[in-house]
Order: sequence, then C-alpha cells, then structure tokens
Amino acid sequence: MRLTHPLTRLPVRFDDARLTAEIAALPADAWTPHPNGFPGNDAVRLVTPEGNDTDRLFGPMAPTEHLQRCPYIMEIMAELGAVWGRSRLMGLGPGAAVPAHIDINYYWRTHVRIHVPVITNPGVEFTVDGETRHLAAGDCWALDTFRSHTVVNRGSERRVHLVLDTVGGERLWDLIRAGETGVDPNKVPLSPGDAPQELQFEQSNAPLVMSPWELKCHVADLLGRTAPEPALSRVEACLDRFVTGWAAAWARFEASDEGLPTYSELLQSVRRGLETIGAEHLTMANGRSLYFVLDALVFANAVAQNRGSRPPTYLAAAGARRVAS
Repeated sequence: MRLTHPLTRLPVRFDDARLTAEIAALPADAWTPHPNGFPGNDAVRLVTPEGNDTDRLFGPMAPTEHLQRCPYIMEIMAELGAVWGRSRLMGLGPGAAVPAHIDINYYWRTHVRIHVPVITNPGVEFTVDGETRHLAAGDCWALDTFRSHTVVNRGSERRVHLVLDTVGGERLWDLIRAGETGVDPNKVPLSPGDAPQELQFEQSNAPLVMSPWELKCHVADLLGRTAPEPALSRVEACLDRFVTGWAAAWARFEASDEGLPTYSELLQSVRRGLETIGAEHLTMANGRSLYFVLDALVFANAVAQNRGSRPPTYLAAAGARRVAS
C-alpha cells in the first residue's frame, strides 16, 4: 500500500502530558547525537536491532531499555497496531533544523514513518513537498519520506517527536486511510495503568537476495513516479530485460551462494545499459534522478554484501547519503 498524501493526520490523539512525563524521567545519557552530526539534533533509541544501542537499520528488532521504561509509548504502539521497526524519540533544539532531504534508503522505502509530536512550540515548522505546517502535540501523522521534507525549530524551546518506523499492519492502514478521508482525530481511550497488548517487532527486514517479485514491484513503482521522456521507453525495456534475467536466475539459484556470479553480472549489465541510455537524466516526481534512486534502492540492495553474518548488512550506493528526519 502507498501513502497518497505527503502528510496524513490519523484519526487518533494521544496524551502529550503523559508522554512528556515519561520523557522527562529518562536519564540524560539516553539521548545520543544525530548519526549525521546535525547540530541540535539528538535521539533516544527505542527500537533497534536486537535492542542494542545502535543506529543500524537491519536485523531482528527489539525494544531497548529506554522503551521498556516508557509504558505509555508502548500503549500507543499497541493501539496503532503494527509490526514495529527502528523507532526513536527525536529532539530538535532551538534554532536547529534538519536539512531538506528524501529518504531513498531501502529500509525507509519499505516502511511507513509515524510522527507523534510530544513537546513542541509554534516556531516548529514541518515542510513536506513544499507545504509547511505546524504539528500539534498529541496528534499522530503518517509521513511520506519519499517526498522532500525538512523541519526547523524557530522557537526558544526544544522540540521532541516520537518517531516510529513500521512495515505497517491492518489496523494502522485502516487509520491511515481514514485520515486520508479527513476523519477528525478522537481521543484514544487509554487509561493510566492499562496493560498494552503484546508488541510485535519485525524479525526480517532485508533479503539475502531480492526476489524477482520484490524487485519487479520496486522497478514498477519507480517508473510510475518518473516523468515521461523520450528515453523512458528504452529505460523500461532495459529494466524489463533485467527483471526477466533476475527471475530466471532466481529460479535456478534462489538465494544460494552459487548464484552470486550470475546476480553480479546482471547488476553490472543493467547499470551499463542504463548509463548508455542516459537514464541519469530522467527525473522522478520528487526531483531525484531515476538512475540514482534505482541504484541506491534496488541495485545496491539486490544482494546482501556481507552474507556470512545475520542479519545481512548493505553497502550504500556510490554517492548516496543517508539522512534521518
């Protein structure tokens, strides 16, 4: 399923006072600097691979000790009804900002990002796809991170959001679809001390070798977001040949090491073909080069680079830069 709006308010509201109290009770050393070193940006890791103190994206997810100290946040996650991936509290100091960016990393392209403002002020401005708004404390939003987005805190007080990444779930998508139709938020009936249902965390979030069906879906989605140009039909033909070859290789090897030379040659061949066509000049609706996104999202993640470990790790495409909002 795909988000149809850059920013969608879900028809639920949460108690920002309870959230603020839980955050205030966390130790100061729970907050860590932004992994890209953006001034004034810090975070508390709530869900990470194996619950460890890390910014890694891939691996079996589990709650950190900090999440376990926050029963109301766990109630919120249970109420939203999803399988949870990497999640954090994200702080933004007075005068600080997150530069405009688009998330094309494989992990975020397969996840939905949920924002719950906790501590905010009128000077906090969130801009997505050219539209700027202030997000009120206690509201709940689904953000399309594949569109350009940025946030700035022009106020004199620190901003804190609860930011949850998830592959989704039936309950969550029902809420998103309701939000897209403009249903007004209602207070979620959660009382202090209510025991949340057991939270579910993702255990599989990256393939050793991308299946032809997943690969085909990514390619079709990216082509559907690309402006029609004369070279587009040639790019489509090149990618269709690549997907067909990948399906044939998958039928022979699936994810076995024996197929690695074949998969490697297919990737080299499609890159050469697209470069010859000039695919880097084709532009997607979000302003990014189609070739750049294909390389960073699909080609760089089609085969795990470190297959001897679990979970697999991935190498970023040349020139790709990971930025977390």
